[in-house]
Amino acid sequence: MIQLLTPANWKNYQLIDSGGFEKLEKFGEFILSRPEPQAAWDKSLAEEEWQRRASAIFRKEKNNPEKGQWELGRGMKDRWMLDYHNGDLKLTLKLALSAFKHVGVFPEQAANWDYIFEKSRKLHQPKVLNLFAYTGAASLAAKAAGADVVHVDSVKQVVSWARENMEASRLDNIRWMVDDAMKFVKREVRRGNIYQAMILDPPAYGRGPEGEKWVLDEHINELLKLSNQLLDPKRAFLRTEPVFTGFFGHYH
Repeated sequence: MIQLLTPANWKNYQLIDSGGFEKLEKFGEFILSRPEPQAAWDKSLAEEEWQRRASAIFRKEKNNPEKGQWELGRGMKDRWMLDYHNGDLKLTLKLALSAFKHVGVFPEQAANWDYIFEKSRKLHQPKVLNLFAYTGAASLAAKAAGADVVHVDSVKQVVSWARENMEASRLDNIRWMVDDAMKFVKREVRRGNIYQAMILDPPAYGRGPEGEKWVLDEHINELLKLSNQLLDPKRAFLRTEPVFTGFFGHYH
């Protein structure tokens, strides 16, 4: 029997079922069926039950499995807001149906948001650098704890999305950078800047705003060594989740 793990403190999210390389999830009032390459087991619920429950179903393109289209049920919106509340951490995030199956948030990262919030609060107004920062939930968690946050992502539209999340969460004064992560870190090392916290969740492959090539297994070691030069030697943490190994850890 497969045990489904749902973020314990996120009442507006639920992983209902998974299997057959798909997952069925509830985000607020809507239930989404979308691909999940790691779900190699059988589904617990019948296919008919998936079809009945789903507010939207992602259908992959035949010639490009990375892209596809959403089939929307009655009343389904293409974008909506979702709250994440856990104690003093209160975030409001915009969700949207993208052509790449994503919705703007990775629910499994909720434990990271809690960790970042608590660690940043204990460090007392740390300077935090978030690389490959996507739509910014981790940046918001640090800012909510009183941190001075620098948010770096190579996609301008994603940074705009993160800014919307900041405003919806009633936060402000995050420094937004549309930049290549490696180039930005190298510049910060040359400048002698120091951070009390760094957050990295790099993709396997990616492109910078000027076409810079990112390949995780080729570049992650250099990036981590450079990041170490940016960390305060007396009080700092680094939170990272390289996707190519499933490794998850933190450094003090």
